[in-house]
Amino acid sequence: MNRQEVRRLLAAHGLRPRKGLGQNFLVDETALQRIAETAEIAPHETVVEIGPGLGALTEHLLARAEHVIAIELDANMVAILRERFGAQPHFHLVEGDVLEQNIPALVQHLTGQPRYKVTANLPYYITSAAIRHLLESQPTPDLIVLLVQREVAERIVAQPGAMSLLAVSVQVYGTPSLVARVPAGAFYPPPKVESAILKIVPHARPHVRPEEAEQFFRLVRAGFHQKRKQLRNTLSAGLHLPKEETDRLLQAAGIQPSQRAETLSIDDWRRLFDVWRAHQEGSASSK
Repeated sequence: MNRQEVRRLLAAHGLRPRKGLGQNFLVDETALQRIAETAEIAPHETVVEIGPGLGALTEHLLARAEHVIAIELDANMVAILRERFGAQPHFHLVEGDVLEQNIPALVQHLTGQPRYKVTANLPYYITSAAIRHLLESQPTPDLIVLLVQREVAERIVAQPGAMSLLAVSVQVYGTPSLVARVPAGAFYPPPKVESAILKIVPHARPHVRPEEAEQFFRLVRAGFHQKRKQLRNTLSAGLHLPKEETDRLLQAAGIQPSQRAETLSIDDWRRLFDVWRAHQEGSASSK
């Protein structure tokens, strides 16, 4: 679906791209092909597409997968998708907010199968929440391929020295990689920033179990709360601990109190969490 076809389709329905929903439609055929190829879809597999819009990527997915489940928030786009693909028996259309969907249950209900992959063109305002929602689903997708802002993709794939809360929140659950950059001109209308294709391979065993997630991210948020400050200061303030106690916890985890949060690896955070949790349990039992 090229730029002219998108314009004609929107005009035929009396529509314009909705800025509030981050609607920038991908019209570059090479980029669409690259997303579909990156998803590595076998003929027996199910793909969940988030935010299909006018269905440019949907066409590629329907040619590859046994089932395509499209989740779309905009009722106008839902009508167009139903008109374009509704007659195809392996196309399943769900109207609603992806953050309110139990995706594994939806896949099981519509296909009778538990396994699935995900593709999405995510607007900036829901990127972090949507990724976390996907990675915390049980079972998680076999593979996630996202089109996101380039800057966000680069933050997600960052390594120790340039880590962020977003990078940690993704990398505890999966291994991300930046597949390709997508220029603004590949979209209609063109956004003000570049985009990138991001691939996430979920871990068979995440670094954080579901019952630990709330406390684990409380620790990580405390560490990143005041950027460029030493961990002895950020954790002491965020966790309401004396600095001497914070120093001991960090040293017990093999981390220098003078380090900053962006220098820690996922394994560092896991060790620190285990030390902190043991400290909490010891303090509770001594009362």
